[in-house]
Amino acid sequence: MMLYKTYQSYCHRLQHDMYFLTSNSRLNEQVVDKIILQLNRVYPQILSNAEAEKFRNPKASLHTRLSDLIKHLQKKGDRHCQEFYRALQINADELYNDLPSRKILSPVFFLACFSVAAGFALFWYCCNSDTKVVGRARRILGFSPIIIGRHVRNICMLYLEDISRN
Repeated sequence: MMLYKTYQSYCHRLQHDMYFLTSNSRLNEQVVDKIILQLNRVYPQILSNAEAEKFRNPKASLHTRLSDLIKHLQKKGDRHCQEFYRALQINADELYNDLPSRKILSPVFFLACFSVAAGFALFWYCCNSDTKVVGRARRILGFSPIIIGRHVRNICMLYLEDISRN
């Protein structure tokens, strides 16, 4: 899962998560205020006092303040977005774990699924009783030492030779 996330910037993730965070009152006033205060007090280079006051303004709606905060952090760069995620994790861990960007499956998962499907297809292809199929399969397996490990290839070749003799 981490392979995908290392290639995806925090700004891109925040753009992806913005609708989720601003919809259906997932974050309440207190949590948003805690996040803003953490970004201001712990990391004053991320949010200045004036910016923190702007995003804590009770006259504006929570949705507007949160949207403006996210857009502001995205303009400032990846490190600022990363600190927002850190503050969100500290102050709302359950919500942090439910973010859409954390639910994306990694390419390794898809590669594993593809490998299993390809293995089943090769097995089915090799187990077909048609002799032409066995001959073609033997040629394919004979020239695939890079794709298939040597030991696996030898086992498959022995199996194909047994099938062709019968």
